[in-house]
Amino acid sequence: MSRIANNPLAIPKGVEVDIADDALTVKGGKGELRHARHSLVNVERRQDELRVSARGASKAARSLAGTTRALLQNMLRGVDQGFEIRLEIVGVGYRAQAQGRKLNLTLGFSHAVSFQAPEGVSIETPSQTEIVIKGADRQQVGQAAADIRAYRPPEPYKGKGVRYAAERIVRKEAKKA
Repeated sequence: MSRIANNPLAIPKGVEVDIADDALTVKGGKGELRHARHSLVNVERRQDELRVSARGASKAARSLAGTTRALLQNMLRGVDQGFEIRLEIVGVGYRAQAQGRKLNLTLGFSHAVSFQAPEGVSIETPSQTEIVIKGADRQQVGQAAADIRAYRPPEPYKGKGVRYAAERIVRKEAKKA
C-alpha cells in the first residue's frame, strides 16, 4: 500500500493556492494551473503546506489521494520553476527551426513538418539540432516532446531521428554481405 498521500507538500514562496469545492488552482511566476478535485479526496491547507487525504478507506479513495498529491506536487513545481525537456536531432540534413509558436522540422521526408506548440508551452532551438520545450504543465511539456519525437523516432541501425537528450539508443548490427 502506498503512503505517498501522507507526505505534506510545501508551498514555495510566491505561489498562491486556492482550494475550492470542485477544483484546485495554483498560481505562480510561470503561470496558473487548475486541477479538478475528486469527491473521494480531501485537500486542506495548514500554514505553508498542503495535506492530501482520502475520504474513506476504499482502495479507490487511497489511490486517488496519492495521485492527487503527485499532481499537486507537479503543479507547485511547475508554476514555481517550470519544466524543460531537451530533444536532439541526429541525421544528415535533419534540422529544426522555431518561428514563434511553430516549429519547422526537416526530417528527411519529401516535405517539411510543422508542429504547432500547445498553449502554455514554448519551444526554442538553440542550434539546428537541438530543441528545448518549456512550460509550467508537466503533462503538456511531456506530450509535446513525445509528439515531436513521434515524427521520426530514432532508428536502431544508424541512430538517425529525434531523441530525448539523455536517451540511449541500442544499436543493431547491419546485415553483412
